[in-house]
Amino acid sequence: MEKKSDEHICLIDGSGFIFRAFHALPPLSTSTGHPVNALYGFITMVMKVLSENHKSHVAVIFDAARRTFRHDIYKDYKAHRPPPPPELIPQFSFIKRATVAMGIPAIEMEGYEADDIIATYARLATERGAKVTIVSSDKDLMQLVSDTVHMVDSMKNKVIGIDEVKERFGVGPEKVIDMQALIGDSSDNVPGAPGIGPKTALALIEQFGSLENLLAHLDEIPQKGRRAALEDHKEQILMSKDLVTLRADVPVEQPLDAFILKEPDPQVFMGFLREFEFKTLLHRLELQHGHLLPEPPASKPEVKTIGHLIKTEDDLKRALALVNKKGLIALSPTIVSTGPNKFEVLGVSFAVDTHESYYVPCSSTDGTDLFSVKTCLSFAEMLTLLVPLLEDAATLKILHDAKLWMRVLMAHGVVLTHFDDTMLLSYVLDGGKRVQTLHALSQEHLALDVPELKTMREIKEFHEKNPEDIYVLAANSALAVLRLHTLFKRRLVDEHMVTVYETLERPLVPVLCRMESKGIRVDPLNLKKLSDDYTKRLKELELEIYALAGKEFNIGSPKQLGEILFDVMGLESPKKSKTGAYSTHADILEPLAAQGHRVPELVLEWRALSKLQNTYADALPHSIDPRTKRVHTTYAQAVTSTGRLSSQDPNLQNIPIRGDEGRKIRGAFVAGEGLRLLSADYSQIELRLLAHMAEVPSLVQAFKEGVDVHTLTASQAFGVPLPEVTPLMRRNAKAINFGIIYGISAFGLSRQIGCSPGEAKDYMQKYYALYPGIKDYMEAQIAFARAHGYVMTLFGRKCAVPDIKSSNVPLRQFSERAAINAPLQGTSADLIKRAMIRIDRLLAEQSYKAVMLLQVHDELIFELPESEIEVVSHAVQNLMETSASLKVPLIASVQSGMNWAEFH
Repeated sequence: MEKKSDEHICLIDGSGFIFRAFHALPPLSTSTGHPVNALYGFITMVMKVLSENHKSHVAVIFDAARRTFRHDIYKDYKAHRPPPPPELIPQFSFIKRATVAMGIPAIEMEGYEADDIIATYARLATERGAKVTIVSSDKDLMQLVSDTVHMVDSMKNKVIGIDEVKERFGVGPEKVIDMQALIGDSSDNVPGAPGIGPKTALALIEQFGSLENLLAHLDEIPQKGRRAALEDHKEQILMSKDLVTLRADVPVEQPLDAFILKEPDPQVFMGFLREFEFKTLLHRLELQHGHLLPEPPASKPEVKTIGHLIKTEDDLKRALALVNKKGLIALSPTIVSTGPNKFEVLGVSFAVDTHESYYVPCSSTDGTDLFSVKTCLSFAEMLTLLVPLLEDAATLKILHDAKLWMRVLMAHGVVLTHFDDTMLLSYVLDGGKRVQTLHALSQEHLALDVPELKTMREIKEFHEKNPEDIYVLAANSALAVLRLHTLFKRRLVDEHMVTVYETLERPLVPVLCRMESKGIRVDPLNLKKLSDDYTKRLKELELEIYALAGKEFNIGSPKQLGEILFDVMGLESPKKSKTGAYSTHADILEPLAAQGHRVPELVLEWRALSKLQNTYADALPHSIDPRTKRVHTTYAQAVTSTGRLSSQDPNLQNIPIRGDEGRKIRGAFVAGEGLRLLSADYSQIELRLLAHMAEVPSLVQAFKEGVDVHTLTASQAFGVPLPEVTPLMRRNAKAINFGIIYGISAFGLSRQIGCSPGEAKDYMQKYYALYPGIKDYMEAQIAFARAHGYVMTLFGRKCAVPDIKSSNVPLRQFSERAAINAPLQGTSADLIKRAMIRIDRLLAEQSYKAVMLLQVHDELIFELPESEIEVVSHAVQNLMETSASLKVPLIASVQSGMNWAEFH
């Protein structure tokens, strides 16, 4: 073959470029919701390569699929590699389109990795005397480096030649394979030789010259352990060499001459850039080529919305065909709850553009048709047609409250992939300062009428009054979702809230969905015994109260209770309200009980028992799903201003932790048959965060040394040596520590620790003098809130404080306390969310049988077989304690038992 020594062939590692671009850039998306950060980065990186040095030929080489011939050699090859992030998957096809639009061949082959194809083309180019540049930083390609083949790490502008390979491995390119065969590669799951690291491998190769010679002379190795390890794993080492050796004989289809560098068609490339809204890149090309393409026509005025009613499978198939062209779909299912862990889907509306939508009503599980459509699909028929779309990772599904739809789908064995949630987008953007219903957001941001119908009864009544409007209004909900998504995604980047949404809120949705669907086992017999006991004790309390009061009355009536306490018994009374009634709030009764008045004390006990009986002992059995024998709470993800989750229907976050009665209720939450429960609980998390965020050296040091912070505070606040701190002093110091976090007043503290307001004020002043950073932190948070209307967590979450400038003094003071506490409570919420996401991923990756069941503030509850307790406990504790890097250590305590009561 004729030699062409003037040729310079550039082979770009496209797969390497994709992942480097994806991780180098923050999440970006088009106005229609397409994720494009990897696409943008890829185009930029390729354009940079093309602008540097002279090249006669260029091609971009891609991996075609995850499975290659190496999996036939070793089935666990790359087994530990996680799947690509959901936001990256749809960008693969965009990137290959971009490569072609730039006039560059995009090469891939089934069964072979990009590295093998690069090795083959490097060989072919070398054989014809061409110079070769491989644009990549992949160490596996360094075995190809020679006098005529070099690599370029374009991100670092670093050329990798023979000397650089020697610097990296200690040997020349020809020995890289032998080194890798011994060392192995954890990223590709290449086993190598056990116990052989880079230094040992280098010494062995330098001594014996090659891997084969080493294995032939193992008897010359003096170290018995090393010799035995190599002897016992000969086949594994040779297999590892096969795995790391690049194939240079791939039957490639495109000849090198197909790679001759050509200018891209500017109309094609600029049209592609316009399609994906890359204005900066487009401007750069227009400066080079002029305005070769006509400007896109000005946007037309909004067309009146059109809603279509779909009754048949053929109608639905035709409508869904539009989705494939768009790459996205906004979905708004009509779902109502019909019992514990039971949901009914009445229909689904969807839209792919902003003015036209579709509504698919479906008959209920009992065969009835709520909307009186003469013919309509069953839910099963509709779902069958939707499944390919819902599980297609290349199509973006946009929903409002995606978790509810995901939970319905999970019950039918369907996995929703690649989604966005407008409820969560709004939540992170506006710091939880508004109701996040689709109805409310549509009213605020859009000129669309979206009905707010939550129950079957509401839907039926609306339909009876507006039979002709139900379809258009239902279809409008999908339009609202699509338009809100466009609006919020733009704001997400502009307001720097991408990280909170992409790394905390959206990844948490499937985690919570699995927890809700699994539920926790509750023993109804245990609860029945508790309720009977409460009934007996309440009766005894009532009789004692009546005897002391001198008459019977309705203890649950604040009006009657107030008259008994303050008129009949003559206790010191608060001022009457405008209605003429006395307040009998706990704030009034607790000081009276502390003064030794028996009736207020008994009433407080009666109220506590009544609440436990009504809220838990009697109510929880009605929340048990008869099919699963479990209680399935729902986690509201977009309710609180701090990012904390809220447990609903039933609320499992308010069961008292301490005290015998709360423990008895928790004792009814039990492990499933043959399983155990495991609790992982952050220790003093908000105090630790205060030490970190307020930068209090003495508190930071105390946490680092494991000193009891409450004892330390007592010693310093009350002026006694550490050994002389009494339990009462410690309890009071604990009240001060936690009271400060919540912005407590001197009056509030005085009531908690039983001293005068003046003494409480002195304690607080001492506290601030001891820890001056805390006062500075508090003032800084209030000032920030006044300037912005919100405060922020360590992870960038906004926590709205809308009334910080209110002329209403109590409301303003409440907001100031919230401004102090919200960054701490919000960061605590972010930490446990990060831990939940990481733990859920680990449990899946390791195929553990352990499942996460509950999140209660700083505590996580799991269910698992006894055989997994040790390994899962260690893993969970490690992931929780490494959720963030702080100036103080994060501590998580882990315990196991048969029921929830055993942990507290």
